[in-house]
Amino acid sequence: MTNIIPLAPAPGTRQIAFTRIELDRIMSLYGRMVAAGLWRDYALELGTKVASFSAYRRAAENPEVRLVKDPSLRARQGEWVLYGEGGVVLKRGHELAGVLAVVERRLLKAVEG
Repeated sequence: MTNIIPLAPAPGTRQIAFTRIELDRIMSLYGRMVAAGLWRDYALELGTKVASFSAYRRAAENPEVRLVKDPSLRARQGEWVLYGEGGVVLKRGHELAGVLAVVERRLLKAVEG
């Protein structure tokens, strides 16, 4: 049991992460979804190619939505991708606000109904 696993990325590798503004927008939406009783847990994954935010109804399930930031797609269809429960692409875009609008509409329907 002398294996040491570094938690930080190896020197020379780049880690993709959310900016403070992006994370603030994501966590604001998460807080509103928790207050509405739709989400209960979340997970952040920061990797060398993508960063993702997953939101769960219950901790033991697959994520209800997964927001992925992939800078390699910035010049093509946009660096933001929103996946649904079955891995279906719900929205792609160049701006975070447009991609999150899909989830925010679902929140408005839940609050009104």
